[in-house]
Amino acid sequence: MDFRLDDQQRALRDAVAGFCASRYPLEDLSRREAASPESRRADWVDLAELGVFSLLVPEAKGGLGLDVVHATLVFEQLGRHLVAGPCLWSCLAAEALGAPDHSIRSGFDDLGGDEPIVVEHPDLLDELLVVRNTGVFLVHGDELDEPHVLDPLDPLTPMGSYDQLPVGEQLGGPREATSVRQRATVLAAAGLVGVAQSALDVARDYSLERQQFDRPIGSFQALKHMMADMYVRVALARSSAYAAAAVLDDPQVGDLADAVSGAKLLAGEAAVGNARAAVQVLGGMGFTWEMPTNYLLKRAWVLELSFGTASSHALAISDSLARAG
Repeated sequence: MDFRLDDQQRALRDAVAGFCASRYPLEDLSRREAASPESRRADWVDLAELGVFSLLVPEAKGGLGLDVVHATLVFEQLGRHLVAGPCLWSCLAAEALGAPDHSIRSGFDDLGGDEPIVVEHPDLLDELLVVRNTGVFLVHGDELDEPHVLDPLDPLTPMGSYDQLPVGEQLGGPREATSVRQRATVLAAAGLVGVAQSALDVARDYSLERQQFDRPIGSFQALKHMMADMYVRVALARSSAYAAAAVLDDPQVGDLADAVSGAKLLAGEAAVGNARAAVQVLGGMGFTWEMPTNYLLKRAWVLELSFGTASSHALAISDSLARAG
């Protein structure tokens, strides 16, 4: 079996990486944080025209008709450049609707517990995708009450909460709800892989530029060991995310539940671990608000808490192993 990316996959990855590098440089994070709603919506149109939200929509319905592996490559780059907006939810909603367009769609995964109804980017959303155990539902923006504004953990991800949500229009049943959750988990893992890679990039670049005792601090053995660990975490997480995407595309090649949980577990650990390590490599600068490491760590926390934490996925894998034994 050939695990290398093919020419089409590499071309897609490089095209998205080039677009993100030119439009969303990490050096410009403070300006992006202060961007107006009009500016953020204009960025959204550009992302839609790039095809980010039509990746999984069949060609017959106007989409790109690609598989989850291709989508994983795209969301890794979006995570690497800290692209703002509910990209993941919009991509999944477009697939569920079979309608690629410029609509901004956030989402909420209702697991039936006591979790608050917290939604990303409530100031921009046109529609809300709600995943319940009974199915997948679409709530139109004009059906929603005014949200309670929350202090965001990630400065690039405004948050709001609702006391309750309308039932909405049903798009699918329990099987579709499970599919959406699995795809969301793998794409969130891909975003975390991108964050982990970006943290490594920032730490490496700084360690080659910063001088102490007339030589780059990257030549010090302690930092070499730290960044070697960062590299290993990225490599493991990326391999696991790609493997889970491949199993989603063809469930016969592996255990789907274990692959999805393993991808999210390793990606969450890689992103949070690498972002924390990057803060250390940058020393006192790493803690300041405007530095990329601050944003990377906070995005890692947000994505790690989405679609199951590392602890919950570790428990799911241990339960699966116990049943198999």
